[in-house]
Amino acid sequence: MKVQRICVLGGTGFVGRHLVARLANRGYPVRVLTRYPHRHREIEVLPGAELIEADVQDPTVLQQHFSGCHAVINLIGILHEYSSSQSFRAVHTELPGKVAEACHAAGVKRLLHMSALHADAAKGPSQYLSSKGEGEQRVMRVPDLAVTIFKPSIIFGPDDNFFNQFANLLKFARVLPLACPNSRFAPVYVGDVAQAFETALDNDATIGQSYELCGPRIYTFKELVEDIARMLALKRRVVGLPDSLARLQGKILGMLPVKIFTTDNFLSLQVDSICSCNGLEALGIAPRSVESIMPMHFADQTQRRRYDSFRKTARRG
Repeated sequence: MKVQRICVLGGTGFVGRHLVARLANRGYPVRVLTRYPHRHREIEVLPGAELIEADVQDPTVLQQHFSGCHAVINLIGILHEYSSSQSFRAVHTELPGKVAEACHAAGVKRLLHMSALHADAAKGPSQYLSSKGEGEQRVMRVPDLAVTIFKPSIIFGPDDNFFNQFANLLKFARVLPLACPNSRFAPVYVGDVAQAFETALDNDATIGQSYELCGPRIYTFKELVEDIARMLALKRRVVGLPDSLARLQGKILGMLPVKIFTTDNFLSLQVDSICSCNGLEALGIAPRSVESIMPMHFADQTQRRRYDSFRKTARRG
C-alpha cells in the first residue's frame, strides 16, 4: 500500500515532533492538526509540512482534514487527567474511535495508532492502561481500515519528559522518595519509535499487527533514577517507598494542579513495562540504549552548571 499524504494527530508532542520531521525529510507531505498552531511554528519550516488549527475531538473536523490523505497517524495520549475533555476515556478510548470512523468516512485506508505496553481493556490495572486497551479495540473494529498498533515502554530522548523531569527533581532533592522502586522498564529511544512508524507505513505485512517496542536493556525504576543522578554527576540518595506510602504519595501529589505522580500512575506501575516480544527486531530496527544517548545530553547540562558556578564565583571575587 503506497502512502503519500499523511495526517498526524499529536504531531507537536514529544514523539510527534521527531516523527513529523522524519517523514517530512523523507519527502512525505505531512498535515499536522493541533489546537495551538502558534506555539509550534517550527513545524512549518519542514519541507511539505502543513500546520492546521483543528479541534481533533470533532468528528466532522477530522473527516474534513483527513480528506485527500492516504494515511493517518494518531499519537495523542495523556499520563494524567485534568478535565472531562482531557480524561483517559475521552483521549484514549473515544478519540481513537472517532479517528478510525473519520478515516472510514474520508476514504483513508491506513491508520497507525499509538497505544501503550500492556494496555488491556479487561485486565489493565489502571485507567490509563484499560482506556488504552479500549482504544485499540475501537480502531480495530472499523471495517476496511488497515491498522497497525504500537505499544512502547517508556520513551526516552534528549527532549523527553520522563528523564528530564527526574533530572530536575534530583537537582534540588538530595534524598528522593520513589514509589514502586522495583517496577521494571525497557526504555525505548524516540528515534527508534519514529522509525518503526515510518517502516510500517509502506509495509503491508504490518497491517493488522500490534508491535511492542522496547530498548535493549531492562532497568528497575530505582536503577533508572540512580543512573540519571550519575549522569548529572550528582550524589543523591533514592529511597524506595513501600506500597502503602507510594499509594499515599500518589493520592497527595494527585491533588496538586500540576500532576507529577497520581494513584493511577501507581496502579500502572504494578505491571512491568517490558516486552514479551520486541517489535523493533521484527521491523529490522536495532534498538538504541539509554547509555548511547542520554549521557551526552546530561553532560551538557552538567558542564553548563559548572560554568554558571564559575561565573557566580567570579562575580563575588
